[in-house]
Amino acid sequence: MSSNKTNALSRRAFLRNSSLAGGGMIIGFNLLNSCKPKVVAEPTIDLASLDYNDFNAFIKIAENGAVTIFSPNPEIGQGVKTSMPMIIAEELDVAWKDVYVEQGILDTENYTRQVAGGSQSIRHGWDALRETGAKAKHMLVSAAAARWGVDPSECSVSEGVITNAAGETLGYGDVVNEAALLEVPEKVELKKPRDYKIMGKNAGNVDIDKITTGKPLFGLDYKTDGMVYAAVVRPPSFGHKLVSFDDSEARNMPGVIDVVTIGEKVRSLLAEDPSFSSKISSSDKVVVIAKTTWQAFKAKDAIKATWEEETPMESTEQHNKILTDLLDGSKFNTMRSDGNIKKAFAEADQVLERTYESPFLPHNCMEPMNFYANVTSEKVHLVGPIQTPAWKAGLVAKMLGREEKDILLEMTRMGGGFGRRLYGDFVIEAAEISQTINKPVKVVYTREDDMEDGIYRMAIKYRIKAGIKDGKVTAYHLKEAAVNDNMYGLIPNFFPAGAIENYQVDVASYKSNITTGAWRAPYTNFLAFAEQSFFDELAEMMEVDKIQLRLDLLDKVKPEDDERIQYSPDRMKEVIKMAVEKSGWGTKPSNVYQGFVNYYCHNTHVAEVADVEIENGSPVVKKITCVVDCGIVVNPLGAMNQIEGGVIDGVGHSMFGELAFEDGKPTANNFDRYRLIRMKEAPVVETYLMENEYSPTGLGEPTLPPAGGAVANALKAATGNRLYVQPFTKTPELLKVPEKEIIG
Repeated sequence: MSSNKTNALSRRAFLRNSSLAGGGMIIGFNLLNSCKPKVVAEPTIDLASLDYNDFNAFIKIAENGAVTIFSPNPEIGQGVKTSMPMIIAEELDVAWKDVYVEQGILDTENYTRQVAGGSQSIRHGWDALRETGAKAKHMLVSAAAARWGVDPSECSVSEGVITNAAGETLGYGDVVNEAALLEVPEKVELKKPRDYKIMGKNAGNVDIDKITTGKPLFGLDYKTDGMVYAAVVRPPSFGHKLVSFDDSEARNMPGVIDVVTIGEKVRSLLAEDPSFSSKISSSDKVVVIAKTTWQAFKAKDAIKATWEEETPMESTEQHNKILTDLLDGSKFNTMRSDGNIKKAFAEADQVLERTYESPFLPHNCMEPMNFYANVTSEKVHLVGPIQTPAWKAGLVAKMLGREEKDILLEMTRMGGGFGRRLYGDFVIEAAEISQTINKPVKVVYTREDDMEDGIYRMAIKYRIKAGIKDGKVTAYHLKEAAVNDNMYGLIPNFFPAGAIENYQVDVASYKSNITTGAWRAPYTNFLAFAEQSFFDELAEMMEVDKIQLRLDLLDKVKPEDDERIQYSPDRMKEVIKMAVEKSGWGTKPSNVYQGFVNYYCHNTHVAEVADVEIENGSPVVKKITCVVDCGIVVNPLGAMNQIEGGVIDGVGHSMFGELAFEDGKPTANNFDRYRLIRMKEAPVVETYLMENEYSPTGLGEPTLPPAGGAVANALKAATGNRLYVQPFTKTPELLKVPEKEIIG
């Protein structure tokens, strides 16, 4: 397991104070352009004069042979701070145990896509990260070969030691200064998967020691001299605005430094960038500044604020009616239309139509929202947990009227994100507060702040209709009605697109004051349950095998004839077949009820089988068998963690997750009223990874969406009842087991 050091210095100061000041090598390549010709290195003997800003993907090699690799992307728990350096280290040919990992800071000039979202970090960086390591290795070998007076092809490398044909050896540290003078090669040969020594082997999280011993690592841990804390009094409901407030009691409380208001700069920002308006309130807010978080929280509760209703208050009952009206209406945007569904339905022998319903969901990250800001005339220093650092730095620059080069943003490890930390409303608040009080400040949310003024998964309803003619599925119509963004629930070119001749996807949305956005596995987290439940019921109507129906449909898909198709029918069929085999599908004892799904999202193919048993008269999810095709697996241990976590998250939210609204306010603001899956309810997850040499695809999200469908189909087998509404416990009468099953 590698060591890890905290990157707490400025970029220039880091180099001047590191062991490299007396000699060493830094190699940087644009992560997505490193393979382009005429890539020029910036090596020099006087490394202290180098500007860290001038480099991109970094490999630091000291004269003693120590190797530090910088991880550029935000670490949200998905493991990229471990896996991205592993890719570089593999091609660099160093021993992983000797590698130090540093978290990179935001650097828009030299890094690209510094984002934690969409399960895309490894997929987008795969080729460039490998080339980064391979080009560095080539330069080091060339330097050693020149010293020996031999051709580089006569040299081999193992764990940072270069050996020539005569058996002589040099370590990377021995030739690092000479290598730094060489040009970066335009092309290099990359390793074959069969030759991997680091990738494909289990590697522990590079931050695990700090995580388990409580050392500073997360945003909440960050402190600076003179820093104060801010707690924000927020509107009590979506649609309210501040009228007045009485802060006399709060100002006299221990530790309170000041009470201020913010909002003007946010409104200016929203006027300039309306796309952010659905993510943050434009109302003025009252802010308590104190010496500690506890003092700020207590004083915040003492503020007596008066609010007025700016727009009508919304409720879950109202949303349900609006979404149903949208499904029944005719105002849709058609995302894809193949053939003629009207004609196909008119000619069908049988038609199946079902409606599925999902609620709003909060993110409930373990680490509450927080961020540090210090706005001065020289620079804007931002530090904290954020999934989209470049976007937030740009918004802060806009809001403050600064140049983006004035923004220094450092990323900390995140205690959960799941999409909530994509938007960074807390970053905007911290920057405005710091400028207002002229002090370094950290904004910290309470759990109630996070749940009452969050950015939620939107409520959605799907209506799916299929037509059957002569024993074949001839028509398929999917309609979506969503609160706010209608593209977060729907992908028109996923399965069964391309499998049914007459196929149409329509979307409609309702604009709400309630802030909504991405939630883990956007587009698919609820759609997978709806579609996969529907396919099971469709097979029952057709009186055909449920899995064979899916395989037959996949046989009809021809991606070579339709470039819109995003999934591979062949890879999907393989995960289906393995899931059938590994789960013991159809061979379990009579007291085990199984449910099957297959799904594609975030470029990954997944099949899951849920096992449900009856305990004390109720169905209990005991096991999920999960088969995943995500291409080459960089770190199997990290992959298993992501897969199992995604499955349990999917099971838990489909069973229990719900956030209702009354008068524009959530009905739950902490875990005493919001139901999460408990440890004793988590099923065993048995995971299988397909072995192939395809480039890696997403893994942080793809196993969550199918879990709900697998459970729903297994519950149908156990109870005889179909579920159409999430969470499943919302309709407890449908979870009742027939008397004969209880007796049996």
